[in-house]
Amino acid sequence: MDSRLSRPRTVAPRPTARSHPMRAAAAVIAALAVAGCAAPPPGERPAPTLPGAFPQPPQIGSAGDPPAVAATPAAAVPWTDFVTDARTQALVRQALAANRDLRIAVANVERARALLGVARADELPGVGVGAQVARSSASDSYSVGFTLANYEVDLFGRVRSLGDAAAARLAATDEARRAAELSLIAAVVDTELALRADDALIAVTERVLASRAATLKLVRVKFDGGAAGAPELHANESLVAAARAQHAALLRQRAQRANALALLAGGELPADLPPPRALADHAFAELPAGLPSDVLLQRPDVRQAEAQLAAAEADMGAARAAKFPRITLTGSLGTASSELSGLFSNTAWSFAGQLLQPLFDAGRNRAALAAVQAARDAAVAQYDRAIQSAFREVADALAARATLALQLDAQRAQARAEGQRLALVEMMLSHGAASALERLDAERARLAAEQAAVQTELALRQNAVLLYRVLGGGTRVDGRSDSAPGAVDVAR
Repeated sequence: MDSRLSRPRTVAPRPTARSHPMRAAAAVIAALAVAGCAAPPPGERPAPTLPGAFPQPPQIGSAGDPPAVAATPAAAVPWTDFVTDARTQALVRQALAANRDLRIAVANVERARALLGVARADELPGVGVGAQVARSSASDSYSVGFTLANYEVDLFGRVRSLGDAAAARLAATDEARRAAELSLIAAVVDTELALRADDALIAVTERVLASRAATLKLVRVKFDGGAAGAPELHANESLVAAARAQHAALLRQRAQRANALALLAGGELPADLPPPRALADHAFAELPAGLPSDVLLQRPDVRQAEAQLAAAEADMGAARAAKFPRITLTGSLGTASSELSGLFSNTAWSFAGQLLQPLFDAGRNRAALAAVQAARDAAVAQYDRAIQSAFREVADALAARATLALQLDAQRAQARAEGQRLALVEMMLSHGAASALERLDAERARLAAEQAAVQTELALRQNAVLLYRVLGGGTRVDGRSDSAPGAVDVAR
């Protein structure tokens, strides 16, 4: 239903108090307020369905890098304090400045910020200036002045709810940027650690390759002298070929990791990077081993889900308000005259209000409200799922932290024992008390034990990085990186 609440009027040069435009506007708004009623408030935020604390990891001892208990939570530890290696810090800084995925995340934040500005602008009247000339066979008219075009009086909170939804989406987008930043830091550190593990594995393989090549050289001398048979020669040739194949595979793996690191860093790695440390020399700041589970609420992905839920609730408020009448105001204030020479001698104003209340919309508003209610229910489930997933990630990381150190200690001990066995077999072989087959078996066992120790050492250090990420490391410090924009402020 479309009803005119007041009609445009043109008044004499000196308007009376009765016909003043501001009083007319106040009268219209007061009349509209009689019919106004606030939209229902959005639903309350669901309480997280979490235990009070993380599961206690198995207490089975420690070695190497023992699980340490720190008083400072991970969210309050800057990445520059957590990562202590100078080379890795330089790589992370370059990645934060040049990584393309992070640039996309930052651009998404700026887009959401601009959309919030558009939504907030809709809450205020837009004032313009215009001039008009009308000519006809009977008369001419001239006018110039300020105009107010289709300003919606937000008595029911529709426009405000749309602005709140845009603000919540900006917050969600910024949390997504923070999550991408934290994941990028972890990925760079993980890749650098994997490169150092590749270096260690390559060194082990090269040592085995050199040993087998030397053995093959001796066997060939013996074969040429008739002291060794063809089966022994071919067996040693096979061993050398196997070591070369494994060495080539490790070189390929390392080259691919280096390419992955360059992609994360956003381009070619700087030539002036500090020299790399051995894998065993990489250390990280201590993180708390026992924490209440509510620390998960500070994780960027959880905060993103919470902001998305707030946006869904604001959308629901806007959909509720759409069921009420929509009130718009138009008006103008300026001068008008039938003579161009007298244009600025007469004052003219007009003011009109319009109320639109749908009588029949084929269920459009009801369906729209049902859609946003379903979206809100989905946002609640996503919020709860984000918290539960975060809880499991932290629990798994803590469980691994408690067991990897003992596993590494045991595998180092095994590698030392296998090395001693190989030395003993080689001594016995030189005196004819052992066979070449026994030496080969001992060599293979030592190689496997050393490789397993390197892999476990890599897993132990990557677990420290994982724990820093899943605990929301650094997100409570300032919420931004060297290249990212400042923390988003959506407060009104």
